[in-house]
Formats: sequence, structure tokens, C-alpha cells
Amino acid sequence: MVKRAAEIIVVLLCAILVANTVSNMLMNLSGLGGPVGFIAGFVVYAAVFFGMLYFFERFFKITIFRFRGR
Repeated sequence: MVKRAAEIIVVLLCAILVANTVSNMLMNLSGLGGPVGFIAGFVVYAAVFFGMLYFFERFFKITIFRFRGR
């Protein structure tokens, strides 16, 4: 149980860090600001975050959410 909790924490931290870095870089490169930049940044962040979770599930067999059903 402790190992599972540690895996979840590490995976979530990695996904958050990568998503934050990528979305910040893309928003800085695009130069978007204001409400449009906020919405675009949120969408990019969410896509990268869930993409990282899917990556960990697919390649490391660490399941946070069940992306493939049962």
C-alpha cells in the first residue's frame, strides 16, 4: 500500500512538472496573453498532464486513472 501511494505521488509530481514546463514554454513562445492566453494555457496544460499520465500507464504499468477501461 505504501509503495502504491509513493508511485502515485511520484507520477503525479512528474506529470505536473512536465505539464507546467511545457505549457509555460509554449505560452511564452506564442506570446498569448489575457483571457485567450489563460484558456489556451489551461488546455495545453491539461493535454500534456493527461498525456503524461497515459504515458506512465502505457509504458510503466502505473495506473492512476483507467484510460483503457477495465
